[in-house]
Amino acid sequence: MSTPTPPDDNRPQDQPYGTPPPGYGQQPAYPYPQPHPQQQPYGQSPYAPGYGQPPYGAYGYGYGAPTPPLAEWGPRVAASLLDSLISMVPLLLGFGVLIANVAAREDNPYPADNPEWWAIILFFLGFVASIALSLWNRVFRQGRTGQSVGKTALSIRLIDAATSEPIGAGRSFLRDFLAGLFNNACFLNVLWPLWDDQRQTWHDKVINTYVIKTSV
Repeated sequence: MSTPTPPDDNRPQDQPYGTPPPGYGQQPAYPYPQPHPQQQPYGQSPYAPGYGQPPYGAYGYGYGAPTPPLAEWGPRVAASLLDSLISMVPLLLGFGVLIANVAAREDNPYPADNPEWWAIILFFLGFVASIALSLWNRVFRQGRTGQSVGKTALSIRLIDAATSEPIGAGRSFLRDFLAGLFNNACFLNVLWPLWDDQRQTWHDKVINTYVIKTSV
């Protein structure tokens, strides 16, 4: 027969025999590691505060990013009308010369009452100059800077909805081409920014562009 193990004489006198000592079977309480005093929050460089964050006043950082204040309908229409008027100046001058020449010759018998050749050439040159001026203003200038002459005067700019950068000459030409098609097909395209959340026309949505304010 085995001899029973004697009780521990070092246990507290008020503790019943067989009761485990306090803390038996529990994990030791270790303090959580504290961050180093110089440790920066995740995602932030310790060398430049705010590193990796967009600069103040920047337009956008990918599709769906916040944009600056969108241009109102009135300035957009005014800028478009101003651009159209500028482009028509050479054509109107050439047409005026042609009409004046016809009026001066209306008392001559036929066919001497027809406009002279130089008046016809001036009208044709005015027509070509009008197209060239429109391409420079609405395609190349606007594509490179985001602003035509009219948009500059009205303090608005055309930008890409994803990058907030100018859209380039090719997309600017396509945007104006679609604007002509949509406006002739349905006048609602001109009015669409009045109730659209992003204040976009149909050709803005197709090309993925915004028209924004350049000053608040």
